[in-house]
Amino acid sequence: MASRTPQTQEPKPLVEPWQGTPPPFPKGPYSPTKALEDIDGIVYALHLFLGSHMVESEQYCREYDPKMERLYFATGFGLIQCVKGMMSFEDEDLVDAIAQVRHGNSIASQHRKRAASLPTRLAGLVVGSLNTSGVGFIKSMTPVERHAELVYAESLFEKALLGIVYSGDWLAFIKEALNMRTTINIYRQLGKYLEAVDAEAQAKGLGPEDPSIDAHFRSGVYLGVGMSNLILSMMPSKLLTIVELFGYKGDRHAGLAYLQKAGGWSAESDVPSIGIEQEGVRRTICDMALLIFHLVLSSFTFEGVDIRMAQKILDFHIQRYPNGVFFLFGQGRLHLCRGQPATAIEYYRKALQAQNQYRNLHQISFWEMAVAHFALWEISESLECWRTLAAEATWSKATYTYGVAVSLLELGDEKHQSEVSELMDKVPELRQRIAGKSIPLEKFIARKARKYKQQGGRLALPALEFAYIFLAISRTPRSVILARMLPVIATQLAALDAHAREPAKYGSGEGRGEEEYWDDRALALFLKGICLRYVAHPDPDAVLDAADEVAMKEGRAEAEKGAQEAFQAIFDLGPKIVYDHYLVYYAHYEYARLLACQGDKETARVHLELVLSGKPLEVNAAGRKGKYSMENALHVRTHAALEALERNGRL
Repeated sequence: MASRTPQTQEPKPLVEPWQGTPPPFPKGPYSPTKALEDIDGIVYALHLFLGSHMVESEQYCREYDPKMERLYFATGFGLIQCVKGMMSFEDEDLVDAIAQVRHGNSIASQHRKRAASLPTRLAGLVVGSLNTSGVGFIKSMTPVERHAELVYAESLFEKALLGIVYSGDWLAFIKEALNMRTTINIYRQLGKYLEAVDAEAQAKGLGPEDPSIDAHFRSGVYLGVGMSNLILSMMPSKLLTIVELFGYKGDRHAGLAYLQKAGGWSAESDVPSIGIEQEGVRRTICDMALLIFHLVLSSFTFEGVDIRMAQKILDFHIQRYPNGVFFLFGQGRLHLCRGQPATAIEYYRKALQAQNQYRNLHQISFWEMAVAHFALWEISESLECWRTLAAEATWSKATYTYGVAVSLLELGDEKHQSEVSELMDKVPELRQRIAGKSIPLEKFIARKARKYKQQGGRLALPALEFAYIFLAISRTPRSVILARMLPVIATQLAALDAHAREPAKYGSGEGRGEEEYWDDRALALFLKGICLRYVAHPDPDAVLDAADEVAMKEGRAEAEKGAQEAFQAIFDLGPKIVYDHYLVYYAHYEYARLLACQGDKETARVHLELVLSGKPLEVNAAGRKGKYSMENALHVRTHAALEALERNGRL
């Protein structure tokens, strides 16, 4: 048989799919001094979990450590339960996760080096050689105690996260926030320790890293320091001001560099410098943290986002875990960010087929597919996803129910009217609270549901407005915007134009026709401006074919002009808006982004600063009471846009 020519050979994979054999179970009683011998076992359990064998991973942990007394198994099992609880959002799962994480935290505490007594610590302030705190204290620990310190910080972070989600009141939130502070302090000290011993090793000619520090500990410090920096760098400005008073400051680029270090990722190379044999146990978690930042948190920020880095990481891990549900999610999200929703849906379907053990993980696929179908303006398909979520998921019943309702409204069949009415009645009752506070998105859709009832069973462009909120329009192929979305807006504007001379006769006509008219006109113009902005300037990460590139350049001037006119019209309409005040503020933000794309950064800055000024931009805001809808989310994005503008970054 003739061999294949080099031209037809498939490229050799970076890594082979994982096929591990379980380490043998330990014999005899557990000794804390041998805690690090269990790391091979927890690595195996982690591989099972990432390969979509979640139940087998849990079972292996229980069989390896039936008493849950081992440092890495007690805390590792707690992490699995934390993921389960956060995925399901069910009280039962959250309570179980909190109990397991607390137990893991207690086991870690038992393995930690005891803190010096108060008199000794006071003496340590005078006599540095006593090593009662800081780097000296960590140097005086055994390897097991250092690992215990790291694991203690990790489990404390998980405990705080679960507590904030489950608590429902501000007192519990403050308590868990203090736990976060303890976690960050531990990570800072461990980071300083690592820097100190690496500097000493380099001075001795041993290389850039201390060879006595094992990769598992090193990857954990990189994870903790990296995540701490990222979290602090993304805090809203008001909260950040308070946090900085306590001496905390997040450096986003340093955080990303730490996370990349665990896997040996760099901008210059498509392959990591750290192979599977050399990696630490937390390397994959560091890689997943990077994926979440570049592919998910990029919805709220711009600085540091690197889709190409996400692609490299996914290419590596999808070969390692071909059936790994988390990396299939990542592939779907990557294609969604690149304006390829049809391809994204294919990966989300693969994620559905990859495992059936954690049914709640399916809900991530259905959520993402609902948004991706909106991006293709496939309303019937999106509706089915919202129906599944409303029936099965628990994260935000109000949102899913509203998704079903607006999809039915968009389809426009009279037979759906009674169902839509029932769903809109349910939406306000289904709202949840986290840390005693209402969820802003749920507040917004509850207002929309009430508005539907006030207007006699009518809303203008509700599905397209919903699609904008979930950034579906920014992920929409240019051809779909032109062929499907803009015609829907044009129809709504034509209906409004028909009542331009007598707005009072518009809509329900029950004495509120004029109010409805101006709100609906502002919304239609806003969505027109958004669509035309993406026709003129697709998202920086969008993948365009050659024909789209040519068409975009040829039609850019006209689309820019139309978008500018739409946004300017909203500014003029501001005083007439009765309910949807958010449109004026979001219009200033989106107009600023358009101006930045056109190169007019000074005027863009003016509009962004207006959003953050606290001034009522409606000119006459007498009708608005308190905050406008989704104000905090807009402030986060506006701060991020200003920062990107200052650094000549992408918008």
